[in-house]
Amino acid sequence: MDLPDFVRSGNQAVDPELYDIENEAIDRSGHVWDELERLAPWTGRVLLDLGCGSGFWLPRYQDAAKVIGVEPDTSLLHIAQGRTGKAQVLHGSAEHIPLPDDAVDVVHARFAYFFPTVDFDPTPGLLEVGRVLRPGGTLVVIDNDTEEGEFADLLKASSWATSQGQDIYARDWWRSKGARTTTVMSSWEFDSRGDLEAVLRLEFPEGVAGDWLETHPDRNHLSYGYLLHSWYQG
Repeated sequence: MDLPDFVRSGNQAVDPELYDIENEAIDRSGHVWDELERLAPWTGRVLLDLGCGSGFWLPRYQDAAKVIGVEPDTSLLHIAQGRTGKAQVLHGSAEHIPLPDDAVDVVHARFAYFFPTVDFDPTPGLLEVGRVLRPGGTLVVIDNDTEEGEFADLLKASSWATSQGQDIYARDWWRSKGARTTTVMSSWEFDSRGDLEAVLRLEFPEGVAGDWLETHPDRNHLSYGYLLHSWYQG
């Protein structure tokens, strides 16, 4: 499948192994996962992980009747395909999902594609998700909270993160589409200071990462807020 508008990520595609360490640090308390299950339970249902990357989260959906991962970056597909024998991993994107109409019950999009800004309108992807969702199905977009938490402070200081826009714009965009936004405060918790330092330098410019690390010399964790945008298929 030709995806001429695809842009590789600047984190996972650069260093998939380090990005796994980053994923392992996410939400160890389980607050986000508890809310995801409340918003759109997937037990016994067909779930699509849209923009699944290297497939880190695919094994977490073991209670689903079927798990499908869709990823545009061909360099990550083989990693995702090896995560679990239960999941089917396909090449595609938010605008080009290689599934028939009414094929899935729940769609998760985690830090992928759905970053509405004044320069980017993700409506084509939302329409495509609506095509593959069955009536009564749910899309949940897991996004960064750019206003609350220490991670949000890093985003505000980083020129790399400006494309993600501001919460107010994103919330208004999702509200205009009939979605609901739920805020969840959780954390990044790393096994070592070295892991934290490496991940911060992967995600943020050296000046931003270095300043935070110098200011917090004894920390292996930081607070991290999420926005969960839930869109329901009528």
